[in-house]
Amino acid sequence: MSSIGNFAKRFLFIFKFWRVLPFLKDFFISREVQFNKKMLGIVFMIGYAVFPFDLIPDFFSLIGIVDDVMIFGIVVNWLIQLSPETLKERHKLKG
Repeated sequence: MSSIGNFAKRFLFIFKFWRVLPFLKDFFISREVQFNKKMLGIVFMIGYAVFPFDLIPDFFSLIGIVDDVMIFGIVVNWLIQLSPETLKERHKLKG
Protein backbone atom coordinates (compact mmCIF):
# COMPACT_ATOMS: atom_id res chain seq x y z
CA MET A 1 0.00 0.00 0.00
CA SER A 2 1.30 3.47 -0.81
CA SER A 3 2.31 5.96 1.84
CA ILE A 4 -0.71 8.12 0.91
CA GLY A 5 -2.95 5.10 1.45
CA ASN A 6 -1.37 4.45 4.84
CA PHE A 7 -1.82 8.11 5.79
CA ALA A 8 -5.48 8.01 4.75
CA LYS A 9 -6.05 4.78 6.65
CA ARG A 10 -4.56 6.25 9.83
CA PHE A 11 -6.45 9.53 9.40
CA LEU A 12 -9.76 7.67 9.01
CA PHE A 13 -8.87 5.82 12.21
CA ILE A 14 -9.79 9.05 14.05
CA PHE A 15 -13.42 8.52 13.13
CA LYS A 16 -13.37 4.87 14.23
CA PHE A 17 -11.63 5.58 17.55
CA TRP A 18 -14.64 4.55 19.65
CA ARG A 19 -14.37 0.99 18.28
CA VAL A 20 -10.79 0.67 19.50
CA LEU A 21 -11.42 1.38 23.19
CA PRO A 22 -13.11 -1.97 23.95
CA PHE A 23 -10.37 -3.71 21.93
CA LEU A 24 -7.64 -2.05 24.00
CA LYS A 25 -9.38 -3.08 27.22
CA ASP A 26 -9.69 -6.68 26.04
CA PHE A 27 -6.12 -6.69 24.70
CA PHE A 28 -4.69 -5.82 28.10
CA ILE A 29 -6.93 -8.12 30.19
CA SER A 30 -7.09 -11.10 27.82
CA ARG A 31 -5.26 -14.29 28.72
CA GLU A 32 -4.88 -14.94 24.98
CA VAL A 33 -2.36 -12.10 24.61
CA GLN A 34 1.16 -12.85 25.78
CA PHE A 35 2.44 -10.83 28.73
CA ASN A 36 5.43 -9.47 26.81
CA LYS A 37 3.13 -8.06 24.09
CA LYS A 38 1.02 -6.34 26.74
CA MET A 39 4.10 -4.85 28.36
CA LEU A 40 5.47 -3.65 25.03
CA GLY A 41 2.16 -1.90 24.31
CA ILE A 42 2.19 -0.24 27.72
CA VAL A 43 5.80 0.87 27.25
CA PHE A 44 5.01 2.47 23.89
CA MET A 45 1.92 4.25 25.20
CA ILE A 46 3.58 5.53 28.35
CA GLY A 47 6.75 6.35 26.45
CA TYR A 48 4.91 8.56 24.03
CA ALA A 49 2.98 10.25 26.83
CA VAL A 50 6.20 10.99 28.73
CA PHE A 51 8.37 11.87 25.71
CA PRO A 52 6.00 13.16 23.04
CA PHE A 53 7.69 13.73 19.72
CA ASP A 54 5.77 16.32 17.79
CA LEU A 55 6.23 16.63 14.07
CA ILE A 56 3.81 19.56 14.17
CA PRO A 57 3.86 21.56 17.44
CA ASP A 58 0.56 21.49 19.35
CA PHE A 59 0.34 25.28 19.46
CA PHE A 60 -0.79 25.15 15.82
CA SER A 61 -4.29 24.35 17.09
CA LEU A 62 -6.07 21.41 15.47
CA ILE A 63 -3.29 20.72 12.98
CA GLY A 64 -0.81 20.14 15.82
CA ILE A 65 -2.94 17.36 17.25
CA VAL A 66 -2.94 15.40 13.99
CA ASP A 67 0.56 13.98 14.50
CA ASP A 68 -0.39 12.83 18.01
CA VAL A 69 -3.43 11.03 16.65
CA MET A 70 -1.36 9.52 13.84
CA ILE A 71 1.23 8.10 16.24
CA PHE A 72 -1.53 6.74 18.47
CA GLY A 73 -3.06 5.15 15.37
CA ILE A 74 0.27 3.55 14.49
CA VAL A 75 0.60 2.07 17.99
CA VAL A 76 -2.98 0.77 17.98
CA ASN A 77 -2.54 -0.74 14.50
CA TRP A 78 0.60 -2.45 15.77
CA LEU A 79 -1.30 -3.81 18.80
CA ILE A 80 -4.03 -5.09 16.50
CA GLN A 81 -1.40 -6.92 14.44
CA LEU A 82 0.04 -8.47 17.62
CA SER A 83 -3.33 -9.61 18.90
CA PRO A 84 -4.68 -13.12 18.33
CA GLU A 85 -7.19 -13.67 15.53
CA THR A 86 -10.00 -14.38 17.99
CA LEU A 87 -9.63 -10.91 19.50
CA LYS A 88 -9.57 -9.28 16.06
CA GLU A 89 -12.69 -11.15 15.02
CA ARG A 90 -14.51 -10.32 18.25
CA HIS A 91 -13.96 -6.60 17.64
CA LYS A 92 -14.24 -6.80 13.85
CA LEU A 93 -10.78 -5.33 13.34
CA LYS A 94 -8.24 -6.15 10.65
CA GLY A 95 -4.54 -6.24 11.38
